[in-house]
Amino acid sequence: MAEPSFLFGQFVSGLTTAMFLFLIASGLSLIFGVLRVLNFAHGSFYMLGAYTAWQLVQWLGPRTESFWLAVLGAALAVAVLGAVIERLLLRHLYAREELYQLLFTYALVLILADVARYTWGTQQLSVPRPPSLDGAFTVLGVQIPYYSVFIMALGPLIAVGFWLVLNRTSAGRMIRAAALDREMLSALGANTSWLYTGMFALGSFFAGLGGALVTPVRSIVPGMDVEIIVEAFIVVVIGGLGSFWGTFLGALIFGQVLAFGILVFPRFSIFAAFVLMAAVLILRPWGLLGRPLK
Repeated sequence: MAEPSFLFGQFVSGLTTAMFLFLIASGLSLIFGVLRVLNFAHGSFYMLGAYTAWQLVQWLGPRTESFWLAVLGAALAVAVLGAVIERLLLRHLYAREELYQLLFTYALVLILADVARYTWGTQQLSVPRPPSLDGAFTVLGVQIPYYSVFIMALGPLIAVGFWLVLNRTSAGRMIRAAALDREMLSALGANTSWLYTGMFALGSFFAGLGGALVTPVRSIVPGMDVEIIVEAFIVVVIGGLGSFWGTFLGALIFGQVLAFGILVFPRFSIFAAFVLMAAVLILRPWGLLGRPLK
């Protein structure tokens, strides 16, 4: 039997991983829920958010607020890029088969990967933690970094905030209507064109935000986009494509399975998550909190 302090440490590690994944996978699920587009380039937006945050930190210098300005600037820059891609390119594929959308977003993965290598090279980069969140405290014999606590708190705050927007605002009602029946919403005279652009930009913002926030705890390297998109797809498949709370639940499950799976399969911890995803696909293909597509 493992020590309770060790198990608690694994739980905290899994929860931190889950909240990082929720930030990223929520944008992927949001884009699918409204636009019905499986965006393979979502991981590339995450990677660009990380690289852009690093670049902004270099330009702003080692000031206390540099990290937070870099995080916000990187997320906004990725959101603008997403909006431009949706307005100029992706919208021409909505009326075509899903295969064209998949091929287009996969092409974006290859293009953006080359852009990142050409711009920043192939060396590992990193960003120091902000001074305000540097250090750690001890709970049950486990050192918990302040930055991890911030990430663990940020995930639920974003989830609750977005839920309030969806259920208490007119914009949220438009988003829910688009997710349920976008053809009817368009027939009623709603400006679905800009709604799609806004949702794609918002989903890209979450990807860029996740990439920027992960820089103090993970190295920024080419290929990080491929790794994260696999994990994000596992999360949304478990929770249910298009379900915001399903994505939150899927991230929590994935984080804990990954953290405790290493105790059973030290070399194949990700294997447990794939087994869980396969079980969900067999027993409930639309996910734990998703709904069957009509």
